[in-house]
Amino acid sequence: MSEYAPLVMMLLIAGVFAGALPVVSALLGRSRPSERKLLPYECGIIPEQEAIGPVSVKFGVTAMLFLLFDVEVIFFYPWAAAFGQMGLFALLEMLLFMAILLVGYLYVWKRGAFEWEL
Repeated sequence: MSEYAPLVMMLLIAGVFAGALPVVSALLGRSRPSERKLLPYECGIIPEQEAIGPVSVKFGVTAMLFLLFDVEVIFFYPWAAAFGQMGLFALLEMLLFMAILLVGYLYVWKRGAFEWEL
């Protein structure tokens, strides 16, 4: 159990620090809200009208799918760098990984996640 002591200490210090910063900021910081400060920030442009309506959920789903497949593809780089030392086993493992990715890709495609109609 003693080998976990540094990890537990680090987690405790990080937790205390993360909890203390917002409290100290709220206590010591000055709050002077004004009409201009409370306006939504739109790339430096003052908004002329309210938002027309809610953003489609499709955009969020597409973004998450992009991140999901993008992060999974990152695993190809270390595999390619170490492929010479790993041999046939690494090739079979990567083919299995690619098959799983393909099944996921086909599933979301079949569900219509890549359709752009609103």
